[in-house]
Amino acid sequence: MTPTLGISMINAIGYKSRHSQPECGYALEPSQWAEYSIHTMDPDNLELTFEFFEEDLSEHVVQGDIHPGHVGTACLLSSSFFESGKDLGVVTLPIMGRNSRQTIGKVRVDYMVIRPIPGLQCDMSSSYTKHWKKRSTVDVGHRGAGSTHAAKYYKVRENTVASFTSAAMHGAAFVEFDVHLSKDEVPVVYHDLTCCISTKKKKDEKLELIEVPVKDLTFDQLQLLKLAHVTAMKGSDHKDLLEDEDEVDEHQPFPSLPQIFQAVPEHVGFNIELKWISQMKDGSWDGNLSTYFDMNSFLDIILGCVLQKGGKRRIIFSCFDPDICTMVRHKQNKYPILFLTQGISVKYPELMDIRCQSTQIAISFAQSENILTKGLVVFSWGDDNNDHDTRRNLRARGIDGLIYDRICESVLPYFDSSSSDSSFVRPKQSSQTSS
Repeated sequence: MTPTLGISMINAIGYKSRHSQPECGYALEPSQWAEYSIHTMDPDNLELTFEFFEEDLSEHVVQGDIHPGHVGTACLLSSSFFESGKDLGVVTLPIMGRNSRQTIGKVRVDYMVIRPIPGLQCDMSSSYTKHWKKRSTVDVGHRGAGSTHAAKYYKVRENTVASFTSAAMHGAAFVEFDVHLSKDEVPVVYHDLTCCISTKKKKDEKLELIEVPVKDLTFDQLQLLKLAHVTAMKGSDHKDLLEDEDEVDEHQPFPSLPQIFQAVPEHVGFNIELKWISQMKDGSWDGNLSTYFDMNSFLDIILGCVLQKGGKRRIIFSCFDPDICTMVRHKQNKYPILFLTQGISVKYPELMDIRCQSTQIAISFAQSENILTKGLVVFSWGDDNNDHDTRRNLRARGIDGLIYDRICESVLPYFDSSSSDSSFVRPKQSSQTSS
């Protein structure tokens, strides 16, 4: 297979994708980035040469140069980052001058290597990666029946079997939840990157909470936790941790992804947010985690589980990390992915990645990565969606999906009136949202 090269220039206005570029390249601009996509069967032996030109192309820097204005060159060998064992990272390359052969500058290159899922054979038996049938707005239960920490909406613990089945019984077309990995690489359902472990000194009833990354605990250890949200670190009410009763299985936090597939009726769709760390513009990291799993391995485990357990269920992936979105789009061709963005917000801290900093840039990125259908598909999330008038306004504007907490109060359940035990049957909304 001959390597192929794709070049994209992306900014807030839009994007341009080409298989070649002008002889003297494109002008570099602060609000724009260039993306080079290479498809190859031999990723360990690539050499990329970046040539830099002055804006004024009227003079030759070196006598006899074919192109005027050629001031320097930088070279990237793929073997350099393969030796580091990292499929995702940043390298800084020196730009060597044409005259003196001295360093005249530096260029930063963010790289990502996307590897196929081992053993997976993609086919076209069913592919919805770019398919979205326009329909009435889809109701999506946030973390199942709603966030535990939006106190006035709290009925059952979020992200548990009980929460998801409750949302299903109340007519949710989809349920939304976050998935990441335990230390022993079991896909678990939980919202935050960290959780709290309690310790107690001898002869002292006061509990001390320690924040621990979920990725540092095995699945069995997570099952033993008395769960406290990280917000408990700021308060003194730890009554949930003092209760001695064991959690009922359906209310047990940290269910595995296979357990959710087994417990939730197949007609209820899944909006699976792939949990990944984010860096803020001030340099801090979400959950104070600057390192995480290998991205390829992380996705191979979760995608492998979903592809194995998915059956006929409607499934949509989503993520705030643009590289995750790109990988999911290339690793499988069955399920679509939504690129999550908070846009320009005063409520949430601004993210470091330029691709996340505005809705317009996010749209340009999604289009350039070929993760959108011909028309824009938009799901809305956030606390404002818990307001009935806000949801009504968004429905009137044709929003594709609404993710909110008050799903059990807003969508009517449907029961089989012909059955003596009034058993739950598939809600009418589901027939409108089938792919």
